[in-house]
Amino acid sequence: MGLQQKVMEQMKAAMKAKDSVALESLRAIKSALLMAQTSGTDKEITEEDEIQLVQKLVKQRKDSAAIFTEQGRADLAEPELAQIAVIEQFLPEQLTEEEIEKVVVQTIDATGASGMKDMGKVMGIVSKELAGQADGKTISAIVKQKLA
Repeated sequence: MGLQQKVMEQMKAAMKAKDSVALESLRAIKSALLMAQTSGTDKEITEEDEIQLVQKLVKQRKDSAAIFTEQGRADLAEPELAQIAVIEQFLPEQLTEEEIEKVVVQTIDATGASGMKDMGKVMGIVSKELAGQADGKTISAIVKQKLA
């Protein structure tokens, strides 16, 4: 079952449960999917594209929540965090930092990377390998730590 069907089923359940946070989150996913489908390109949206799209929505909400928290606006940060929980259901299971670290170390060994000059090469390989399973910010932090 595709992402769009899953979202529609969840939307029906959220409407019946009168869950406004879930409904708003699901509508955001549906909207992003429709925008991607009608973006003018004839190519079909792949599962990889769907994962990237959902990751982007989660990242936007995390960034917003961080800004609201920084400004002492917990009242605005809480709905963003609640939406993250709903949207993350559509992502593959996220890896732990230890699991990400293993992949980074293996990639560094395989590529022979040494130093920050090779960060881009390592990041590209690891990001592609862990697509949808890890946050880019976390991967970047681990790669920097290992190459420093």
